[in-house]
Amino acid sequence: MRIVIQRVQRASVTIDNQLFSEIGAGLMILVGVREGDEPADMKWLAAKAANMRIFDDENGVMNRSVMDVDGEILAVSQFTLNASTKKGNRPSYIFAAGHDVAIPLYEGFCAELEAITGKPVKRGKFGADMKVELINDGPVTIIVDSKLKE
Repeated sequence: MRIVIQRVQRASVTIDNQLFSEIGAGLMILVGVREGDEPADMKWLAAKAANMRIFDDENGVMNRSVMDVDGEILAVSQFTLNASTKKGNRPSYIFAAGHDVAIPLYEGFCAELEAITGKPVKRGKFGADMKVELINDGPVTIIVDSKLKE
C-alpha cells in the first residue's frame, strides 16, 4: 500500500457537483492499494499516518502529530498511486488491486485511523469521479509505502 499524506488547512470532496465530505485543518490522505497488499500493510500505514509529526510545535518545529493538534482526517482511495510509468507515456495500472482487495483495505485503513485517533475519518467514495480540493499547508506532502518499511 502507498499513501500520500498532505498537511492541509482544509480539504473537501465533491461528487456530481455536491459536497460529499470536508475537513478543516488536519491531514488529507490519498490511499493506493496494490495487488498483494495485506491487513498488516494497512495497519502499519494507519499508525504511521496518525503518528507522523508534521505539525509545528510552539517553536515552529514539525514535532506534533494530527492527534496532538486535534486535527481532522480525510482519506480518499486513489488507484493511480500505483501507476507504472516504466514504458511509454501512458501509465499502466496493472499493479492496482481490484475492488475485492482494495475496498476492504481502504475501509480498514480508515477504521484503523479512527481507532487510533478516537475521531471519525471523513472519506471519499470508492470508484466515484471525485473532485478533491485542498489547501496544502506548508506545503507539506509525505509519501509512505508499506513495502519500503524495512
